[in-house]
Amino acid sequence: MRHQNKINQLGRTSSHRSAMLSNMASSLIEHKRITTTLAKAKALRGYVEPLITKSKEDTTHSRRMVFRKLQNKDAVSELFREVAPKIADRPGGYTRIIKIGFRQGDAAEMCMIELVDFNSVYVTDKKAADAKKTRRSRRGTAAPKKEAAPAQEAKVSKEANQVVDEAPKAESIDEADAGTDTETKKDSNE
Repeated sequence: MRHQNKINQLGRTSSHRSAMLSNMASSLIEHKRITTTLAKAKALRGYVEPLITKSKEDTTHSRRMVFRKLQNKDAVSELFREVAPKIADRPGGYTRIIKIGFRQGDAAEMCMIELVDFNSVYVTDKKAADAKKTRRSRRGTAAPKKEAAPAQEAKVSKEANQVVDEAPKAESIDEADAGTDTETKKDSNE
C-alpha cells in the first residue's frame, strides 16, 4: 500500500527516476522549453523550481547544491548566468505547462513545459515599455521646452507634409468610387 506517498513514481525505480528528472531539468534549462508527458512535466516542475530558487543567490554553496542535483556543468553555469538574472524579481512559478494533445502511439497526454520569462510571446519588456512612456505635463521648466520646441515643430511639419501628400491620393480614390456609384445608379434606373 502507498498511503500518503504522494510522489509519482512514473513507473521507474528511484535511481532511474532521479536520473531522468536530472536530465530533463538540464534540458529544460539549456533549451528553455521541452515537450514531454503531463505526468513527467508535473514531476519535473517540482524538481526544477527549487533549483531555480537556489540560483537566485550566486554563492559557491548554492552552485554546489544545484550541481548535486543536475550533474551538468553547462546547465549549472547557464542557470546561474542567464536564467537567474531574469527571474530575480519573480517570487515563484518559474515554469509553465501547456497541454498540446495526446500522443498517437499510446494516447499519453503530452504537454510543453517552458521557463516563463523566456517565452517571447507572453513576455513583454517592462523596461522597454517604461522607457517609451514619457510623462507630459503642462508645467515644467522653460529651458527644456524651448530646446524641444524646434524638434517638435520639425516633426509636426514633416507629419503635415505627409498628410498633405496623402490627401490627394485619398481624393482620387473617392472620385473613382464616386464614378462607380453613379454608374451603378444609372444601371439601377434602367
